[in-house]
Amino acid sequence: MHIVGIDFTSAPRRAKPITVAHGEGDGNVLRIDRIILHPDWASYEAWLAQPGHWIGAFDFPFGLSRELVEHLGWPLRWAELVRHCATIDRAELRATFKAFCDARPVGNKFAHRVTDGPAGSSPSMKWVNPPVAYMFHEGTRRLLDAGVTVVGLHQGDPQRIALEGYPGLVARLVTRASYKSDERAKQTPERRAARAAILEALEKGRHPMGITLRIKRTMRAQLLEDGTADWLDAVLCAVAAAWAAQRPHFGLPLQIDPVEGWTAGADHDGLL
Repeated sequence: MHIVGIDFTSAPRRAKPITVAHGEGDGNVLRIDRIILHPDWASYEAWLAQPGHWIGAFDFPFGLSRELVEHLGWPLRWAELVRHCATIDRAELRATFKAFCDARPVGNKFAHRVTDGPAGSSPSMKWVNPPVAYMFHEGTRRLLDAGVTVVGLHQGDPQRIALEGYPGLVARLVTRASYKSDERAKQTPERRAARAAILEALEKGRHPMGITLRIKRTMRAQLLEDGTADWLDAVLCAVAAAWAAQRPHFGLPLQIDPVEGWTAGADHDGLL
């Protein structure tokens, strides 16, 4: 099975491309053979639209909190919600979410999805640090336009299966230590050591997902030395996709809220 892991950005450019790890899953073994960089939307969209047979985990939220969507009176089905959000520009999206937060008490500003807790992820309406709201805004419309199947949310091409991924979830199965920073001054030896620990655990299959990673030596060096961890995050998403590929319903709940979605590998009913 062809497995892909996507480290996403809402503003792809040469200095910060969308990073896609490609590999082959064979049982619990995942061999990553190449990593492709997409520095602009045209390149990424062309890849996403290609016919193929893959399961991929994408590092951006696929849904919004039901509490938020119901409050705003937005559509309560995924495809309609995505199309509606696509008609709103980024500035209006931010203003809408900020107004919602401003009306709420300190300590309870953001509305969370159910999956945020077990995944350990930021609320998908957050527009700064990290700007996952913009990632939702840019990412979901392109999944819908490409006609892929978004498990539990939208039936598209059954040969191209998209799952919501979160590399931080997979990394925390190995270590709670910070392993990356986009700021060069914060790309410390301690973070490099955390990346080394993550890679060693993945290569030995010694983590709760049980996927054993196989990569070339040159690629391993890149994963270790890249302080931003964009390459490593793409591989971590691929590990989540390989884990999901081995499980009924991709390890997701049988019933997924069509507004919120669910993160692959987020624990429910003890599956992890």
